[in-house]
Amino acid sequence: MKVGLIGSGFMGKTHSFGFATAARVFELPITFEMEIIADISMEQAEDARKALGFNRATDNWRDLIEDPSIDIIDITAPNSLHKEMALAAIAAGKHVYCEKPLAPLAKDALEMAKAAEAAGIKTQVGFNYLMNPMINVAREMIAAGELGEIYSFRGIHAEDYMADPNGPWTFRHDPVGGGALADIGSHILATAEFLLGPISQVMGDCHTLISERIDARGNHRVVEVDDVCHGFLKFEAGFTGAIEANWVATGRSMQHDFEVYGSKGSLHFTQERFNELHYYNSADAAGRCGFRRIVASPSHPPYGAFCVAPGHQIGFNDLKAIEIKGFAEAIAGLTTEPFNFRAGYRIQSLVEAIQTSSRVKAWVATN
Repeated sequence: MKVGLIGSGFMGKTHSFGFATAARVFELPITFEMEIIADISMEQAEDARKALGFNRATDNWRDLIEDPSIDIIDITAPNSLHKEMALAAIAAGKHVYCEKPLAPLAKDALEMAKAAEAAGIKTQVGFNYLMNPMINVAREMIAAGELGEIYSFRGIHAEDYMADPNGPWTFRHDPVGGGALADIGSHILATAEFLLGPISQVMGDCHTLISERIDARGNHRVVEVDDVCHGFLKFEAGFTGAIEANWVATGRSMQHDFEVYGSKGSLHFTQERFNELHYYNSADAAGRCGFRRIVASPSHPPYGAFCVAPGHQIGFNDLKAIEIKGFAEAIAGLTTEPFNFRAGYRIQSLVEAIQTSSRVKAWVATN
């Protein structure tokens, strides 16, 4: 199947690496050919074509939609463009792989999900942190009752790429769907529900710390989106939790952490050491208690497909390869989509519920 990729920036490169790795690590049910890459200028597109191994380049993303040879449209363009591109691809009968967030607004994400479902199109939203074998271990342990009755959840996604007050205004500051909660808080919300099931109510508190930035044209732009957001969560299963989304966390390049507490034990995970999971068992003898480190190994599929030795670690781009494997199997009809547009809509609806709660200063239901 031929792939058309829109965007060659950070995530565009990551998707390209993911396709290349997946083809070599896994026995995929379909073969991918990286056919066309589109970017904002022909020069950028051509440079990306050479670097990433595509056959053709274009400065018009609609060329990918209109080309009958393209089977899959892969979208890594700015968030505000996702809806138009995805709906055009769906109308053309092409499968769609879209980086998160699916759309700036939940109503747009729902429209995209319904369009894909009506057309029988396979979709995937890029939440590749969920592809980590150690996250799956945590989920399995929770489901098996190894932590006992779940008491609470605590999660954070913090980075510092917006910490400089002199940094430029970017598409992530767009009032429609921008902000730390939508951009990176969506990851910890996805992790929370992946591990523990549906969140039924939220209470949010969003803050803008850097009120003005200068855009690429030298204009002063008022920043209306949140730099930091805290949220309280009530899960459908009856326990509570809390999350933080923070893109001005000075010194943090990638902190995607969670803790789950239960009557029999607890788990701790940090993305900064994402080949490890820490487990506390309250049944340990007095004087022998403490968190034990579970190290990623071939016992935690699909780690073994990348390396036969435990503790040697997989990386960020490998998570994207695992995500692409799942998407390939869904396209081939072997399994359901790992994280389709309907799931992407769900996360965006949680984001908007927390944003609404912050404005009205009250608990908001998520269903």
